[in-house]
Amino acid sequence: MFTNRYITKGVQSEIPIVLQIFMWDCVTAVPEPKDYLQIFRLSECNGKQRIVHEQEVPEFKREYLLAFPNPITAKVYVIDDGDHCTMLLADEY
Repeated sequence: MFTNRYITKGVQSEIPIVLQIFMWDCVTAVPEPKDYLQIFRLSECNGKQRIVHEQEVPEFKREYLLAFPNPITAKVYVIDDGDHCTMLLADEY
């Protein structure tokens, strides 16, 4: 699962590479079985980057607070279709 990885133009232009790599690492760390849809909610919390990572089935949720300059707010999906895995902004879905 999650072997061939791709990002959309929106992710490339709006999500810093450091956060992209962090989210890919989070997906890799999810215990099996993994849902085909991983959800990341990015927001600012007390000057830090807050990331809430979830999947629906089986239920999974983790929250992270990172010291990160200029925290961003976005909702990001990582979708695995079996052949490849794509990271995209929610509004690109």
